[in-house]
Amino acid sequence: MRYFIAFSYFGKSYHGWQNQPNAITVQEVLEDTLSKLLRISIVVVGAGRTDAGVHAKAMMAHFDIEHEIDLEDLVFRTNAFLPDDIAVDEIFQVHKEAHARFDATERTYEYWITQKKNPFYYDRAHYVKQMLAIDKMNAAAELLLEHHDFECFSKTNTDVKTYLCDVRKAIWTQEKDILVFTISADRFLRNMVRAVVGTLLNVGSGKWSLADVQDILKSNDRTKAGASVPAKGLYLTKIVYPKTISRHE
Repeated sequence: MRYFIAFSYFGKSYHGWQNQPNAITVQEVLEDTLSKLLRISIVVVGAGRTDAGVHAKAMMAHFDIEHEIDLEDLVFRTNAFLPDDIAVDEIFQVHKEAHARFDATERTYEYWITQKKNPFYYDRAHYVKQMLAIDKMNAAAELLLEHHDFECFSKTNTDVKTYLCDVRKAIWTQEKDILVFTISADRFLRNMVRAVVGTLLNVGSGKWSLADVQDILKSNDRTKAGASVPAKGLYLTKIVYPKTISRHE
């Protein structure tokens, strides 16, 4: 039987989602906890990878087990055993072919910017002291919707087969004292959102123009785009799946 698990985590203490040698990851902690509680080795397959220090408000994963389980009880016990920076929201059964990564149709990230030094945001948002022109950053963000090849924002030496992404939303909004960049797409390349934000900040600070951004997008050259912003401001906030992943009655 296959189950989906919906959970969240604050990524500061972890070297990303995916298991790695000699580094603590969210996947390792979740697998160890479920394996102990269910008394069987559990392998958890995530909806995607998040880099070291990146947070997730809405992550999804799946795991298999041969017998039915008390889902409410498992959620309660899992949260009791997990560290305070990881929380399970729900566990539900899906049909046996449902896949947390490959069945996802859309993912949404937020990046948080604070323009005032604030000790309560020092590990939750990126502090940018210079003034930013939000209207210009939004005009540049709209250009992302006109392109599909985002190699210029991808981490180099990756094993991806294609750099094509369908970006469906890209917008900056002011939410009280936080400037939030929201971007949605069918998929993202490694380091893509942080490179996009770094590029848009160069527009907002007056360093680059819209024409410069167009040239970057056409270049397929990571060295021409802006520097990647720190991981601490990045949040995975939503993953969309078709209704057909639910268990067939």
